[in-house]
Amino acid sequence: MATREDQEHARLRELRTQLELHNHRYFVLDDPLISDAEYDALFREARDIEARHPEWVSADSPTQRVGGERVAGLGTVVHGIPMLSLDNTTRREEVLAFDARVRKYLAHTGDLAYTAEPKYDGVAVELVYERGLFTSGSTRGDGRTGEEIGHNLRTVRSIPQRLQSTEPPELLEVRGEVLMPIAAFRKWNAERAEQGLELYANPRNSTAGTLRQLDPKVAAARPLEFFVYGIGRGEAALGAKSQSELAARLRELGFRVDPQRASGVDIGGAIEFHEMLLRDRDGLRYEIDGSVIKVDDFALQRRLGTLNRSPRWAVAYKFPPRQQTTRVRAIEVSVGRTGTLTPVAVLEPVSIGGVTVEHATLHNQDEIERLDVRVGDTVFVERAGDVIPKVVKVVAGARPPHTEKFRLPEACPVCGTKVVRAEGEVALRCPNRRCPAKLRERLRHFASRHALDIEGLGEKLVDQLIDAKLVAHPSDFFALDAVRLAELDRMGEKSAQNLVDALAKARRVSAARLIYALGIPHVGERVAAVLARAFPDVARLAAATAEQLEAVDEIGPTIAETLRLWFDDPENRAEWERLRALLDVESAPVVAHAKSEALAGKTIVITGTLGEPRSTWKERLEAAGAKISGSVSKKTDFLLAGENAGSKLEKARELGVRVIDEREAARLAAGEAL
Repeated sequence: MATREDQEHARLRELRTQLELHNHRYFVLDDPLISDAEYDALFREARDIEARHPEWVSADSPTQRVGGERVAGLGTVVHGIPMLSLDNTTRREEVLAFDARVRKYLAHTGDLAYTAEPKYDGVAVELVYERGLFTSGSTRGDGRTGEEIGHNLRTVRSIPQRLQSTEPPELLEVRGEVLMPIAAFRKWNAERAEQGLELYANPRNSTAGTLRQLDPKVAAARPLEFFVYGIGRGEAALGAKSQSELAARLRELGFRVDPQRASGVDIGGAIEFHEMLLRDRDGLRYEIDGSVIKVDDFALQRRLGTLNRSPRWAVAYKFPPRQQTTRVRAIEVSVGRTGTLTPVAVLEPVSIGGVTVEHATLHNQDEIERLDVRVGDTVFVERAGDVIPKVVKVVAGARPPHTEKFRLPEACPVCGTKVVRAEGEVALRCPNRRCPAKLRERLRHFASRHALDIEGLGEKLVDQLIDAKLVAHPSDFFALDAVRLAELDRMGEKSAQNLVDALAKARRVSAARLIYALGIPHVGERVAAVLARAFPDVARLAAATAEQLEAVDEIGPTIAETLRLWFDDPENRAEWERLRALLDVESAPVVAHAKSEALAGKTIVITGTLGEPRSTWKERLEAAGAKISGSVSKKTDFLLAGENAGSKLEKARELGVRVIDEREAARLAAGEAL
């Protein structure tokens, strides 16, 4: 008869098996079987048993992922097979030249298959498994010798502690990349800022800093992930004959293999994969800085061999950089349409992502003090996607002597009015409604693409119209005539008539666009759309009380108070009435109960080329109660996919997310079930 101790030991083994299964389902397959609360209960039970029997604790126990004992220092590890670096390029022509070199070396004239994978912007590591158990892990280091960081790698949930195999190889060295998701990095950096700690410049630096910690509990508290992409010693034991087969075999062993890959493609297909990654880069959960293109067949890889520091059979095809260092030449202050004073760093020109950057926002005085940025400083500047370049971090060690802290002025730099700071806000504002800078930005905003979208009415022409005293309010645009416009410098009769025609077209406008175009503080596109749906008769918006406004979903007291203050101002109210008289305002479509049964609370990702603009679909689906996300995950309910859907479509299929077309999306928005 089994003793109580035997029963506990058996239960511990069962719990470990269950926890490893659920770790794999959650962190590797992104497909959990149980809730977080159920997982936590199993974890606590296993931890309690181990606390009663510390002699049963083993290195591969799931409880050890929360961090074991602190190590005295990082030892060194000699890699059995060197972890070579890759030749890299940013030019398509050089990728084609790489293909030509490979073919020439192999004397290959037929089809040649490649595998293309994301090039992660993280930390390359090697994991060592002996008889199926994870025994050690190290950084790439100089390629031949790395640092032992196994105590921290054990805490990474997507790294299996035991291979999923009944007959594991005696020795297997697995190589891949550890990284920190972008959202987690931003949250963690924000927490460091609140604590007054130095910030990391990017997710890669934060990952490297985490993996070099001596205390594994520090690493366990940070959300690191792991993607596998290759092996060192042990290749023969897996029996894979190509990169494609290796990926499948590693997935079977329990490793996380990125579904975003192109296997068995020619060099043109590899380049297409790279271009797709570049297009989708801003929608990914993690940072990548290009793609890696490898000859797929292992026999051909062996024939090609290696040079001193890199293999002949692979190349890194890198994206243009999005972060660079440069020097702050000056700090200037601009005044926006709401009067907000915004400090802007004037930089020594630097190319980021193929764009020359000379200015970067510093946001406000609090941000300047947090960064402690000064004229003369060397700084990291980032430009992700189409966002305005921003200063990420100051290189403190490069600061020249005798620099001075910067403070925003106490008076508006344009009109000289004393600035104010509202309670609870970080922004300093110019309160002068006649401030020329506020007028210029307000009129530019009214004509901008997401507001009335008046074609041909760009920033320079708006400035000309102000200087000629032809406009002082948005409504003045609609009094312009072709004769007077043609008299402006560099205008001409044809351009003047084109603008008059564009103004006539802009008279028909949706309520949401008009509300956004007013430039009311805190009222962006999303809030404007919410208000337009809540007040189908847009005339009622100006008369709504603060209580009525707050009763609208997503409208809080700050926005309600701001709206009331804006409409209570006699000059604003008069302009509102003028615009309503001049424009044909289309009410937002009324959606029953603001939601449809089919879409209420559902998460939708939109991708590919659609028949209608994405912004139109976004507004329509949100009006029906859906939430729009930028990336596909296990929480995605539907992927609305058009032509050239790319990696998001592939990931949706991998995760089992339902893919719909525009016809099906329209049915869902109308409340119909599919």
